[in-house]
Amino acid sequence: MTTSTTSDTKVFELKPLSKDSIEASIEKAEHYRLLNQPLLAESICLDILLVSPDNERASTILLLALTDQFAGSSSKAKQAMSIAKSLKDEYSRLYYSGIISERLGAAALKSGIPGCDFDAYEWYREAMEFFEEAEAVNKEDNSDPVLRWNTCVRIIMQYHLCERPAYNPSMLE
Repeated sequence: MTTSTTSDTKVFELKPLSKDSIEASIEKAEHYRLLNQPLLAESICLDILLVSPDNERASTILLLALTDQFAGSSSKAKQAMSIAKSLKDEYSRLYYSGIISERLGAAALKSGIPGCDFDAYEWYREAMEFFEEAEAVNKEDNSDPVLRWNTCVRIIMQYHLCERPAYNPSMLE
């Protein structure tokens, strides 16, 4: 193990993953994500992407693992959106951008912060727009964008979410 010390902090060098173990590692990342271990899935995907930077499957799993952590970190959303924008095909870029917005809506709704219902509405509406665009470019018989769009609609209706009211200074008088 290679380490160096800087003022009581050890710096470790990561061990590279073997290219032969990429497929098994992808399966592990998916497995840990499904076990609600997004940090472990994230770490595995980062290891895969170090040796195979264009691996779309690892990028997608990483994006989803990041969205699993939205309630705990706002920086994860920027990272996830950056990954979504880098995906190769237009459908994937749109669909996964919708997933990110949808999960930001869920995180906002769970936050309990005043005004979070308006924030959630805005995120769900943005997700719906991405899902509509993904549906329009969908070349396969893939119903995922429709199913996600419908889920957003049901959540908006269930929680009676609506647009943020326009600011009216006369209300303060």
